[in-house]
Amino acid sequence: MEFDQNIDGLVEKLLPVAREAQKKAYAPYSQFRVGAALLTDGGRVFAGCNVENASYGLTVCAERTAAFKAICEGERVFRAILLVSDSEEPVPPCGACLQVLAEFSGEDMTVISIGKKGDRAVYRLSELIPRAFKFR
Repeated sequence: MEFDQNIDGLVEKLLPVAREAQKKAYAPYSQFRVGAALLTDGGRVFAGCNVENASYGLTVCAERTAAFKAICEGERVFRAILLVSDSEEPVPPCGACLQVLAEFSGEDMTVISIGKKGDRAVYRLSELIPRAFKFR
């Protein structure tokens, strides 16, 4: 799988899905809403939002919500993910989300983050988690 160089095309396709998911976030404790749109190698797009819990350890990030939905639908290879947040600046996925994405992606999966002001950061997954734990 190649790193996707068509960033503008990915943003055009994934941003509306991520923004809609962000509206559905359940974040009564942090007030930090995140939406994600995950593109699989098969061309399908899955949305996810963060879901907080009073027991913070049970909170699930938007990226993992989208990934788990894709896995439940039989998808096993992820190509790109775009996330939007309430942060002023773009923020990368957390370590737990990076590890889950690494399990189901090639090393050069595209990760796009867009902040509240519209600024964006683009990464290769391998930049964010260079030594992901993998069995395969």
